[in-house]
Amino acid sequence: MGHALCVCSRGTVIIDNKRYLFIQKLGEGGFSYVDLVEGLHDGQFYALKRILCHEQQDREEAQREADMHRLFHHPNILRLVAYCLRERGTKHEAWLLLPFFKRGTLWDEIEQLKDKGNFLTEEQILQLLLSICRGLEAIHAKGYAHRDLKPTNILLGDEGQPVLMDLGSMSQACIHVEGSRQALTLQSLGCVLYAMMFGEGPYDMVFQKGDSVALAVQNQLSIPQSPRHSSALRQLLTLMMTVDPQQRPHIPSLLSQLEALQPPAQSQHTTQI
Repeated sequence: MGHALCVCSRGTVIIDNKRYLFIQKLGEGGFSYVDLVEGLHDGQFYALKRILCHEQQDREEAQREADMHRLFHHPNILRLVAYCLRERGTKHEAWLLLPFFKRGTLWDEIEQLKDKGNFLTEEQILQLLLSICRGLEAIHAKGYAHRDLKPTNILLGDEGQPVLMDLGSMSQACIHVEGSRQALTLQSLGCVLYAMMFGEGPYDMVFQKGDSVALAVQNQLSIPQSPRHSSALRQLLTLMMTVDPQQRPHIPSLLSQLEALQPPAQSQHTTQI
């Protein structure tokens, strides 16, 4: 469970014998809240995710989310700094201390560029996609699949490196059939690639028109023409969004293709955007 947590004053808490100062609220949703805190021992900023647990099942789910974070030690997967459970009357709060990413998410980056009439370059897209795939490869190697892969669940580090978050979606996602796990991920990853290329989701217009997204995904996606993208990148997107799951490339194959498409001098370096 981690070390005991106590609220030492109105603006500070202690987690694992370290004091953290509350700075501001970052967001909330459902029964969880995220605050920005500063470690008084190191001067670093962290994101403190607080999950309100009404029942034993909620506590178990929060524990599984913490366990998922601890399972991975990879530069493209969000790490857990500390975890503890705090009593709040008859209820509990699960606290996950996570690194803070001031650049926000991949979707934030896409939106900021779009507001200025810009898009990610193909080189940036290929570098991002390669690092995302490396994170997914590590997840699959442990027998899990990320069930909620999307631009809002991909953080960007200071140098633009993508980091997969929301590992709680993997708590019930252990799939033993390799093909099923890969096919499930590739369609979601294809949607991420589409958003990086065009600044919106592939089915956004369908949803806005009130048409059935469930029906739309059963038909081959039409890829818009754009002089910004090479035929190789368009072909890659087409393969990833193929309706037949068995025809989608698996992560190892996709990694090989992406590594071959990287600029020679940058195939091994950190993504920068």
